[in-house]
Amino acid sequence: MSTDAAPCTLVYDICHSRYLNITGRCTLRCQFCPKHNGSKQVHQYQLALDHQPSAAEIIPQLGDVSQFNEYVFCGYGEPTLNLPTLLTVAHEIKRRGGRVRVNTDGLGNLFHRRNILPELANCVDALSVSLNANTPLLYQRHCQPRLRGAWEAVNQFIIEAPHYIAEVQVSAIDGLAGVDIAACQQIVEQAGCQFKHRMLDMVG
Repeated sequence: MSTDAAPCTLVYDICHSRYLNITGRCTLRCQFCPKHNGSKQVHQYQLALDHQPSAAEIIPQLGDVSQFNEYVFCGYGEPTLNLPTLLTVAHEIKRRGGRVRVNTDGLGNLFHRRNILPELANCVDALSVSLNANTPLLYQRHCQPRLRGAWEAVNQFIIEAPHYIAEVQVSAIDGLAGVDIAACQQIVEQAGCQFKHRMLDMVG
């Protein structure tokens, strides 16, 4: 009997979208994230990774772009932390005529110490940004950022993002103690982004 481990899930499908799992690293340690509560599974897919995938590993698994509404960079890590793979794969999807969305915590600029939005603008159609709190203290409590200045950075990101990306949706989760969803919505709409009201424990 083989003792080889199952291959990592780099690509998985939900409805008519293909999701790209390009990193297990994250800038946050959100207390509501399933991976901090013993699970790295979405639907039937196990998303644990044992390495940072390269573009060469992802591109052969893209499939026929006409078969998917969009390609979404989303796993149990922050996609912008594997920026070279993200950009190379996204450019290939666009070359083939596909649509690209990135799910992000909005801390890519803080992590890379530069504005990465111009690079994303060349190959990304839409951003889905997680805000999740309406004050710095609540953000610290629920998201537990690894980087200093994270609350300020995500807010600056959602202000700048619409100048580069046509579609920017920013979410907050209903059910996190103390979080004022209406206040989150006001922050998002004042930044010129679309607000998405999410519910706790609903993943994928």
